[in-house]
Amino acid sequence: MKLSINGKEMEFEDDLSVADVLAKLNIESSVMAVALNMNIVKQDEWRSIKPQDGDSLEFLDFVGGG
Repeated sequence: MKLSINGKEMEFEDDLSVADVLAKLNIESSVMAVALNMNIVKQDEWRSIKPQDGDSLEFLDFVGGG
């Protein structure tokens, strides 16, 4: 399936959860929030929510500063 990850189109096998996609990209520990098609996905749902072909995922990392 094709997914847009932070604006970049990428190819993945079917039937992956949000957590699986994060693991495949080796970024699971740095992500603080996930949006699937502009809707926030709670962290306790990352293993049960499965993106579909053509979906958009945004992985957000909060950065402090000032």
